[in-house]
Amino acid sequence: MTFENLIRNIQKLSDTDPVLTEKLRKYVYDILGCCQEVHRDMGPYLNEYIYQEALDITLEEHGFTGENKRREFYFTVDYHGKQIKHPHKVDFFINQKVFVECKAIESLGSEQRQQLWNYMRLTKTRIGILYNFAPFRDQCERYYLDPEKQVMYMF
Repeated sequence: MTFENLIRNIQKLSDTDPVLTEKLRKYVYDILGCCQEVHRDMGPYLNEYIYQEALDITLEEHGFTGENKRREFYFTVDYHGKQIKHPHKVDFFINQKVFVECKAIESLGSEQRQQLWNYMRLTKTRIGILYNFAPFRDQCERYYLDPEKQVMYMF
């Protein structure tokens, strides 16, 4: 699966599968609620690591513990049957199904999206959340990867 093919035509999942869209929205509802709580309580313009720490605490308070919440989840990539030794790290891996990548920047851009999309693509993780805590009004982007179709959807 090439990155170019994956992102060539990012589509709204609701246009192709409204039932799956609703299931995914319900699935990530509590996770997003924790992100929103952190933003509301901490406010804008802080360092990314402060938001990560606060989100870690909030997720635990809402029952995401142990294997259901892995902070700084490290993974490696295989290439031609061999493991590339440099580990990659996503901020949170929730329920062994959802990547959450936290940002504290002025505005989300292609670099941040590409980071999350590549993590999802390389691990075949289907659900990804990109959350920007820094702006006065927080930003959230939710993605669903269909590896069989090689398509990334927004939901």
